[in-house]
Amino acid sequence: MIVEYIRYLISEGQGSELERAYSHASEALLQSPHCLGYELARCAEEPTSYILRIEWDSIEGHLQGFRKSPEFQSFFRAISPFVSNIQEMRHYEVTAIAGKK
Repeated sequence: MIVEYIRYLISEGQGSELERAYSHASEALLQSPHCLGYELARCAEEPTSYILRIEWDSIEGHLQGFRKSPEFQSFFRAISPFVSNIQEMRHYEVTAIAGKK
């Protein structure tokens, strides 16, 4: 499994628009066999900062599978107004250090 983090910095007052866009885009993520899960979080201290976390089966599954699929077209169409607001977009490998209480 690989985790993609996308960090957004949006204009004040656009939070509901970003959330609505990802509500539509999530349909494409759910249809992809490469997407294992996702969540969009808003910063409590700076509400114009968002982080999208997507769990993929692999980097190849994301870049070669999802990005070349018909689902990606509808995903991208939904979130395209916010692409210029991306501050960071990277893949991370999960380590063995984890816990829950």
